[in-house]
Amino acid sequence: MADSLPSSPSLAALAASLARQASALAETLGSPLAPQPYLDLVRRARDLDGAAEQVLKLCVQQSRDAGHTWQEIGDLLGVSRQAAFQRFGKPIDPRTGEPMDKTVRMADAAERALAVVSAVLEDRMDDVRPSFNDEVRAKFTDEVRGDGLAAVTGLVGAFEGFADAEPFVRRIGDHTVVDIPLRYEAGDMKARVAFDTDEKVAGVLILAPETP
Repeated sequence: MADSLPSSPSLAALAASLARQASALAETLGSPLAPQPYLDLVRRARDLDGAAEQVLKLCVQQSRDAGHTWQEIGDLLGVSRQAAFQRFGKPIDPRTGEPMDKTVRMADAAERALAVVSAVLEDRMDDVRPSFNDEVRAKFTDEVRGDGLAAVTGLVGAFEGFADAEPFVRRIGDHTVVDIPLRYEAGDMKARVAFDTDEKVAGVLILAPETP
């Protein structure tokens, strides 16, 4: 069984739990005398990954409390300062003064975003327009779609397919945002689909991959 973590664990307690879980997984993998319980290994690895994420979050939080910048943290993690903030930051809603909810509640956000991007790239707009909110439905005309795709083609050539990386889903303000890696003839891009609180498409963009 994976170690249960206290509700408000210290960094030391988290690190100790992480070490115990890693040791238990290594011991199981190092036992050649019994058949490997593969699903149990998956569960243990999943729990280990979750514990490591908690340790990382708390280390980032303590680094911020000690005065280190998001730029320093982003450089260490190999991401932009904005990407580091979006992953670990605790933004305060200026409307309420309360911490903003970063929980992603759309379980199918990645699948829906992939369907939207596929329809836009394949000129199946009639299939996807019912999922747009009123503003996007009014503004995202066939002409706007054509102009946008032509501009992208001018930069990186013809679209070749979806990249192997998984879509990246997160909550930004009131929106659920999904980034989908794309492969083009002369470079990589990413599609970004935003869903509003009613789970309607609130925006569709094709961006450079380094765009936060």
